[in-house]
Amino acid sequence: MQNIPALWRDPETYLARIAPDHPVLFFAPSVLHATAQRFLEGFGGLVTYAVKANTHPAVLSNLVAAGVSGFDVASPAEMAAVRAASDTAAMHYNNPVRSAVEVAAGIAHAVDSWSVDCHSELDKLRDVPKSCEIAVRFALPVAGAAYDFGSKFGASPDEAVDLLQRVAREGWTPALSFHPGTQCEDAAAWVEYIHAARDLVERSGVSVGRLNVGGGFAAHRTGGAPDLEAVFAAIEAAATRAFGDDAPHLICEPGRAMVSEAFTLSAGIKGMRPDGGTVFLNDGIYGGLVDIRDMGLPERVHVVAADGTWRAADPAPRVVFGPTCDSLDRLPDGLPLPNDSAIGDFVLFPGLGAYSLAMTTAFNGYGVSEVITVLALKHAQA
Repeated sequence: MQNIPALWRDPETYLARIAPDHPVLFFAPSVLHATAQRFLEGFGGLVTYAVKANTHPAVLSNLVAAGVSGFDVASPAEMAAVRAASDTAAMHYNNPVRSAVEVAAGIAHAVDSWSVDCHSELDKLRDVPKSCEIAVRFALPVAGAAYDFGSKFGASPDEAVDLLQRVAREGWTPALSFHPGTQCEDAAAWVEYIHAARDLVERSGVSVGRLNVGGGFAAHRTGGAPDLEAVFAAIEAAATRAFGDDAPHLICEPGRAMVSEAFTLSAGIKGMRPDGGTVFLNDGIYGGLVDIRDMGLPERVHVVAADGTWRAADPAPRVVFGPTCDSLDRLPDGLPLPNDSAIGDFVLFPGLGAYSLAMTTAFNGYGVSEVITVLALKHAQA
């Protein structure tokens, strides 16, 4: 007999009726579908989802249902997860450093596109069918992101020229790729990379059919929601200016920006110091709040009382610890919580669909494991 999970109205209803003593992620498929449609309609090329952001089966199956036909994978486990959601989805293996076993898995899973950033990694791909695309990933010292991916991956322009020529010479379909870095809010980063791509094509004498402009699209963390359409327009305009009528087909690989808004994390207040300045939650940096450690405190935080109503008192900055015995399990100081917050309340963190499940641990027996599906996240845009 098939077990169909319950569909709740919203997080507040669930929290009031169930009163969970563990952190919960609330997933709204309607929000994920809307975000997917925004990318599919707004980006002038192929949209591939970066599976690393959130590999939950409901995410992958809903993206397939929304019309996403390509997925950026970084490991055999992610390939298997995509194949469980779709037999026909295109997979792009854009983690440029692989073991021999991982290369064999990519071939077995019929990966369509591979990336490389040095000759020794291209050597490993000798058994990849010549019908496949190999994209040379390059990196520039470009600012604008929360942190730079180019410090780990990406060939220099001179190396990229040599790699492009070798890919073409050995019979694969050549392409180019880059990544501007995570949570990139400056469209100028993509523009600079696109013009550099044109220089690489000219220097190498190799025509590329596709240009992967990476992920890095910003999610809503502070201030207003990012203007993704402005970034899409800047990318398309830059490609037209740089390449003219010979512009390659564009690919993007959003992860954070695709899935963040579709999830809200609820963490219970399990303890407070008498002065109220220090709060202990049942989730922390070893669990679903790990991304806050690296990206900083979000502005959209709400507290729900045990009866499902919002706390409405003026907020005050707090010191917030997670549930483990490690004193490092601490959020950046100053999380604003209402002055009437109390033990037994729930703190809602909207926009935590990316990396919360993917990076949670079970340290000290804590962590996020439960995902509850809801019709709406009424606080997500509050």
